[in-house]
Amino acid sequence: MASIFTKIVKGDIPCYKVAETDEFLAFLDVNPNTEGHTLCIPKLEVDKLLDLDETTYDGLMRFSRKVGLAIEKTIPCNRVGLSVIGLEVPHAHVHLIPLRNMDDARFLKKIKMTPEAFIKTANAIAANF
Repeated sequence: MASIFTKIVKGDIPCYKVAETDEFLAFLDVNPNTEGHTLCIPKLEVDKLLDLDETTYDGLMRFSRKVGLAIEKTIPCNRVGLSVIGLEVPHAHVHLIPLRNMDDARFLKKIKMTPEAFIKTANAIAANF
């Protein structure tokens, strides 16, 4: 069965897209730790990050770096944290989280955003990609 991320890639489920290439997609996490919390995924469905072939793994990291730099230009923060957990969805993904303090990286506290705020944030990050 296709993961929710594969359904997003195929356009079956909408997302707040930040960046896209032929091989990778970045979109806002709909249950974010902070404003600008973004997920970067390979379009190829592979469950675990370390199961990606070396070329795709390297490409995902390069893509994530570019997205992270766009986030830094857009969202006021001390730095953009990178986290790979991968337990929530069986599709390799990288979390890019604008951090103001360590609590922002802990996945214990979530913020609420309106659809309009998601769209505004996604468009702003995309403009800096």
